[in-house]
Amino acid sequence: MSREADAIVSTIIAKWCAGFASLDAAALSSLYSNNAFFFGSNPKLYRGRDGVADYFSGLPRWRKPRAVFSEVNAAQAGPDLINMGATISFDLAGERDDLVVKMSWVIIREDGDWKIVNHHASSQAPLI
Repeated sequence: MSREADAIVSTIIAKWCAGFASLDAAALSSLYSNNAFFFGSNPKLYRGRDGVADYFSGLPRWRKPRAVFSEVNAAQAGPDLINMGATISFDLAGERDDLVVKMSWVIIREDGDWKIVNHHASSQAPLI
């Protein structure tokens, strides 16, 4: 990972985890592009910041949700483009079984700030 890509991704991950810990849909959606495509834990495609906010607003209101990123890989694909892939473990404090997913983001520079333009979560378990 380049130092710049590493720093950008680390900053976004820290903000994302803080927003998830409080299930703050506004804070989370602010990390996404106006043109974002978002596939989360259900099969629906959510679009744009409003769609991302709708997704996070629709999640159960767990008391102490926590997300931990591991195996983070990032590549600067261009001056304004970063690819990121990671594993995320969701600890929901016993309110449901913990969930582990693979996550990929495409991050772009938009209006001078870095935003997630594509978010895709998938099962860690093989599907085939």
